[in-house]
This record gives sequence, structure tokens and C-alpha cells, in this order.
Amino acid sequence: MLGVNLRPVVGRFWAPVVRALVKLGVTADAVTLTGTLGAVASAVFLIGNGELFWGAFAVTVFVLLDMLDGALARARGGGSVFGAVLDSTGDRAADAAIFGGLVWWFSGAGDNRLLVLLALLCLVLGVLTSYVKARAEGMGLSADVGIVERTERLILVLVGTGFTGLGIPYAVHVALWVLLVGSAVTVGQRVAAVYRGSQGMRLPPSSSDETSGRPAS
Repeated sequence: MLGVNLRPVVGRFWAPVVRALVKLGVTADAVTLTGTLGAVASAVFLIGNGELFWGAFAVTVFVLLDMLDGALARARGGGSVFGAVLDSTGDRAADAAIFGGLVWWFSGAGDNRLLVLLALLCLVLGVLTSYVKARAEGMGLSADVGIVERTERLILVLVGTGFTGLGIPYAVHVALWVLLVGSAVTVGQRVAAVYRGSQGMRLPPSSSDETSGRPAS
């Protein structure tokens, strides 16, 4: 839940930049693409090649653009549906690149199979965390709960990765273990919230998938 509390602070930090970008005619979608591509490239080419500190630092800089694009959209009169989808898609791509970079490094020169497993599990649980919320909102429910949301995930994995790059032993181990447990709890919290909120609700029998209670694929 840190993301909600941090947004006003980050918004004030970015305010002068937002005003300058509005004057230059820069769009929120352009900022989203820049942030996503920068984070992905940093994760792949730096973290994936063992430059853990500089990779974590670079990804952090580009991830901060995730809050800049929203502020820029509001300053330009409000965001678009396409922009919202693009932003969410970019978030998922950046997250996958970060954990993918860790998996690539520690499955090769980094030579640590435990960290490979932890990174993969954290990636899967992160996807589930986002999916449960998105699916619930698509059904008219709310699942905006959990002790580890995207902001917490990024802080844990990037701080752990950066500290490991500085030579602090087991920093990424601790970060990924904490993230694993927290993400599992968060998935459980969101499923429980959907269960409570869906009591008495039924899907319309308009298709065999919906009748069986499964979303169409």
C-alpha cells in the first residue's frame, strides 16, 4: 500500500518536470514507453549481465517515470483508456524483465539455483497479484488489498539487488524470501476479498465457459 502514500510526494517532486513537458508537448504515452523501454533495457543488459547495483539504480530511475506519466496525463486534461492499458502493460513488462534478468544472471555466471527458483516464484506470484485484482474489477468487485503491491515488490527486489551489487552478502536472498512470503499472503488476501465480495453473485449463463464459472480464454 506504499504506492498510494508515495504518489503525493512523488507528484510534488515531478511537478516542475510535468509543467516543462506540457509546454514541450510531450504526451503521457511517450513517457510511459520511455519508462518501460528504459526499465526493460536496464534489467536485461545490466542486471542480466551481473551489473546488479547499476542495473537496480537504472531501473529505479525509469520506474519513477511510472508516476510521472499519470501526473502528465492529468495536467494535459486527463488520461485515455489506451494510455491506462499501455501503462499497465508496461508495468508487467518491466516487472518481468527485472526478474528475468535475475534468473538469467543467476542461472549462468551468477550460479545460484536457489535464487533462480525464488525469482521465478516471485514473478509468478506478482502476476497472480495483478491478475486477481484486474479480474475482480472486471467483474465489478474490488480486490485492492494486500501487504505487498507493486511498489513494495519493486522496493524489495531492487534494494536487494542493488545491495548485492555493492557486495552485501545475502541481500537479494533476504529480499526475495520476504517478497515470496509477502506476495503469497497478498494473493490469499485478494482471493479472500473476492470471495467475500462475490457472495450471492452469479454469472449470466450466456456461454458454457461462464456457466462453468471459468472465464473465456
